[in-house]
Formats: sequence, structure tokens, C-alpha cells
Amino acid sequence: MITATRILPAGTWSGTPADTLALERDDRHRRRLVMRCVGKTVFLLDLKEAAVMKDGDALELEDGRLILVQAVPERLLEITAASPADLVRVAWHLGNRHLPAQFLGDRLRIRYDHVIEDMLKGLGATVAPVLAAFDPEGGAYGHGEVHGHDHDHGEHEHAHEHGPERHHHDHGEAGAHHHHEHTHAHGDDCGCGHDHGHSHEHDHSHGHGHKHE
Repeated sequence: MITATRILPAGTWSGTPADTLALERDDRHRRRLVMRCVGKTVFLLDLKEAAVMKDGDALELEDGRLILVQAVPERLLEITAASPADLVRVAWHLGNRHLPAQFLGDRLRIRYDHVIEDMLKGLGATVAPVLAAFDPEGGAYGHGEVHGHDHDHGEHEHAHEHGPERHHHDHGEAGAHHHHEHTHAHGDDCGCGHDHGHSHEHDHSHGHGHKHE
């Protein structure tokens, strides 16, 4: 199978891409995975370490062809505030809850969450639902977002087929999905320094037998 071992950042490459890989944010944080493009090109992404592919990046196949990375629009909340100081305060509360956030000058974007939406309005922020590509701030030490999950599938490689009109994972028997929830349960005196007034429920899809990097 043909492989791609290099990400070319947006603005650093030219030419006509051979195909397009349309992915949501979590599926753009990968290291090694068989991927299927909109035009049905199938290739093995094989990076030295996990990396985030951003909208407009290109993956270079070993035969020289380029695959355009396209960020699939996601359901987000766009946040503005009356002043820069107020926006900083909002950002602090989001960070205290370990929520991935995208910084756009005088605006912030996070994934849609009705509980967080109510909290933000209580802080005086203006919140509007939007459908847009999501590229949250990366970690300070070169890692992805706090709750981002990179899957190194090793022997259980399986194609992810994505297009503008569809987003599903075809894993076959080796990659059956399961879901789990987890809750941050901290008392007021737990000593962790975080405000835990919001209980998070996360619905993650994981293939069995995968190693998380």
C-alpha cells in the first residue's frame, strides 16, 4: 500500500492535489492509520510521531502526489466578550475545565456544550452556535489538545472513509466501537485547584486492542 510520511503545512506547497481527505478535528490527530479519501484514494499514513493535520495542509505520498487535508465543519460555540479582559476571564474558565479552544483574535470557539453555554452566558459572554472547521490551540509542550486522542492502530489498521457528506468509521471486526463515559468528581476540598462545577460526559469511540500514544 502506498504511504504518506510527511505533512506539508498550508502555504508551503503548490500544485493540484490528487485527492482530498476530509476529517473532523479528532481524526486529524494521527500517527499511523490507513485512510480513505473523498475520491477513494487509499493510503497508509505513517508518521514518525503523532501530529495534527490542519485545514489546508497536504500529505505527500511516496509517489509525489499530494492529498489535500480538509477540515470538516463541526458544531461549535463562538464566544465574544465586552472587553479583552472579559475574554481573558472566559478563556481562564474554559482552561480550568480543560476544554479545547480555538483563539481567533477577539473570539473563541469551543465544541458545542449546552452546559458550558449556560455558564458562559452567566459570565456575561455572548455565545452563538456556528458550524465551522475546528483547530483548537495545541498543548504547550508540542502535544495536541488536552482531551485529544491519538490512536496508533498497529496491526489493526483500518480505513477511515470521510467526505463532506459523511463521517463514519469502518472498522470491521477488529475495530468494533464501544462507548464510555467519565465524570470529574472532585469535592470542594479536594485540593486540586480546579473549579469542578461541570460534570463532563464524553462519548469516545475506540477500537479494541489499540495503543494510545
